[in-house]
Amino acid sequence: MMEEIHIKIGRKLNSIRKMKGLSLDKLADITGVSKSMLGQMERGESIPTVTTLWKIAKGLNISFSTFVEEDKPSVSIISKDELKPIYDDDLSYRVYPLFPYDANKKIELYTIEIDPNSRHEASPHNAGVEEYILVTKGTLEIMINKQIYRIAEGNAVKFTADTEHIYQNSSNELIRMNVIIYYP
Repeated sequence: MMEEIHIKIGRKLNSIRKMKGLSLDKLADITGVSKSMLGQMERGESIPTVTTLWKIAKGLNISFSTFVEEDKPSVSIISKDELKPIYDDDLSYRVYPLFPYDANKKIELYTIEIDPNSRHEASPHNAGVEEYILVTKGTLEIMINKQIYRIAEGNAVKFTADTEHIYQNSSNELIRMNVIIYYP
C-alpha cells in the first residue's frame, strides 16, 4: 500500500531540517512558512499546498520533488492511477510528481492539470532554473514577465523560471501538460 503523500512529505521535511541543523523557528524564517504550519506538516497533520512546498524548497535551496523522492530502481514505470497529486489552495491546479529530482541530471518531471477557468500564480524559482512545458491537452496561457503566451496542444515552451509566472486556463476544458524543471 502506498504511503499517504503528506506523511511522506512531513517525514522528508523533518529529515532535511535536522540534516541542515535547523530549528522550526529558523526554517520558518528562511521559508516564510509559519512555525506552526511546518510543525503540522512534519507530524503529517497538514497537507501542504503547491505554493507552500515551493516556498520551503526555495528557502532550503532544494528541488520541489525532494519531498517525494523514492529509491531509484534501474527501470521505473509510473502509473498515473497510483500517483497522489499535490493540490493548490482551491484544488484546481494539480501536480503529479512523475520523476523526482535527480542530482546527476539536475531535472525533475511532472504532469500538471489545470481545471477550466482556473489559474496558478507560481513563485519565482532560484536563479537560472528553467522550465520546459509540453501541452498534451488543451491550450495553456502562460504569463512570463507580464507577457502572455498561448501554447496549444502538442506545442511546447521553455523559459527561465526565476521570475513570477502564471499558468492560466481560460477555456472550458481541462489542460494537461508535462513539465521538466532543470536546476543548473
